[in-house]
Amino acid sequence: MKAAARIIKWILLLMYLIFAIFPVLWIFLTSIKPPYEVYTFPVKYIPSHVSFENYKKLFTYSDFGRYFLNSTIVASLSSFISTFFAMLAGYSLSRSKDKKVYYIVLFLFFAQMIPAYLVMIPQYVMFSRFHLIDKLLGVIIVYSGIGASFSTIMARGFFARIPKELEEAAMIDGCNRWQALFKVIIPLVLPGISAVFSFSFVNSWNEVFVASLFLNTSEKYTIPVALYSFISKAGINWGFLSAGLVIALVPTIIVFAFAQKYIVEGLTQGATKF
Repeated sequence: MKAAARIIKWILLLMYLIFAIFPVLWIFLTSIKPPYEVYTFPVKYIPSHVSFENYKKLFTYSDFGRYFLNSTIVASLSSFISTFFAMLAGYSLSRSKDKKVYYIVLFLFFAQMIPAYLVMIPQYVMFSRFHLIDKLLGVIIVYSGIGASFSTIMARGFFARIPKELEEAAMIDGCNRWQALFKVIIPLVLPGISAVFSFSFVNSWNEVFVASLFLNTSEKYTIPVALYSFISKAGINWGFLSAGLVIALVPTIIVFAFAQKYIVEGLTQGATKF
């Protein structure tokens, strides 16, 4: 019976894996098909030969290199800002003895649940008055705020695992609070801080709603907005679009593969340890 249950479990897991991976695999295979095979009927699942024509056209007929650079700038800077403030806030919450910390963390959870589009109208009006519409800086500021609450919860979980006695010993040896934080505590939670940064980076890299609302000119587009712009009334060039999707997926896959263990740990620690 145990052997049969184990076999059934592995079969179900394999089916789920195939179901989860198939769309990504299909996009990749479409991106390396020769252009004339993308629209053949019946569908040809495996390309007759590997062709990088779609990738060549992607960079030849669109400014995809600029889009990639824009996404890198926006995701990196917004993640750095969000992580820095989340680190300070998470540290403060983890060291506070006030019972109100429980309600602050709950408030951060509730803030994370608010859909972004509910606050877009007042944000758009405010940013337009500061002339931040159609500028990468405006998107960076919005992304920094969107990821701050959940990043703070994660950061608090990592800091809560570090004994307070370590920084107390550092302060006895002559360090002030800031020196104890940056010289003693931060190095110990560096994997967790990296996870917070990675979480913010992936969210910022994939976000399309805010970017499509705030960015109007094509040279300011991030990758998600650029990919969305490839869809027109005239039709969809699936080979062209698939190549862009594959390139857009690579950074997020690398970042999430590196940090997914710490992201899960930060979520569970921040949610349960008060």
